Amino acid sequence: MSRVGYGAAQLDRLRDRPGEAVALVRRAVELGVNHVDTAEFYGFGFANAVIRQALRAEDGVLVVTKVGADPDPGGRLPLRIAQRPEQLRASVEDNLRSLGVDRLPVVNLRRLDCGPGLRAEGDQVVDLDDQLAVMTALRDEGKIGAIGLSSVTLDGLRRALPAGIVCVQNAYSLVSRADEDLLRLCAAEGIAWVPFFPLGGAFPGLPKVTEEPAVHTVAESLGVTPSQVGLAWLLHHAPNVLLIPGTADPAHLEANMAVGELTFDDAARATLDAVESRSSEVPIGQAER
Repeated sequence: MSRVGYGAAQLDRLRDRPGEAVALVRRAVELGVNHVDTAEFYGFGFANAVIRQALRAEDGVLVVTKVGADPDPGGRLPLRIAQRPEQLRASVEDNLRSLGVDRLPVVNLRRLDCGPGLRAEGDQVVDLDDQLAVMTALRDEGKIGAIGLSSVTLDGLRRALPAGIVCVQNAYSLVSRADEDLLRLCAAEGIAWVPFFPLGGAFPGLPKVTEEPAVHTVAESLGVTPSQVGLAWLLHHAPNVLLIPGTADPAHLEANMAVGELTFDDAARATLDAVESRSSEVPIGQAER
């Protein structure tokens, strides 16, 4: 896999310009992207529709989708939690239809155990084993190729290992490194670590990589942007890291792809490694905004 892929969540910003959205995905492929992260709840199916139109079989691009939430166009938030086994199965079927495929190569089961965002309540609190049972059944049926996990704890991953986990998506960045033990377990097990919020907080009150003085110092010394430094640090931090930065801007896409060539000397690495890690939990009241 190319270590820098593309996250499709921001494609919805081009909803009124679908041709530009398709061209952006095509440009990502031209730049070397061979894995794309998407979900049916990204833009209420818009991202999947764009990917379906943009990608061709000969591109050899691995499309990774996720379940655990569904679109909710009329709701207070643009998505609703969907953790029950029958909802996971229905979400897989929705992704199959919108992507126009018979099999989803990788599907991430998005738990709600950790990191910023919502938490499951009531009948949405589902045991991991029950969820893995339906995911493995879908794999046995040939509807999905492999299983990943998202927003999962260290104990959760340990429990899931016998099911054969290929990747983990958790919130993780230079400024929020609480999952270091989880990252090490993934490396030891040959599991890809695919951080979301790779530049820190997407919610008010959370630390941001681009606000760190040390990051700005390194960026200025290299003639690159703070965002590029933050993404490149992740690639250098562990060999099993794959990035899926998202954007709706072609120039930003090119800047993201360029981080794969960015290197740090020992002094720069030491400067970045010394940045304080803080919590990525959303302050009370922010998760519902």
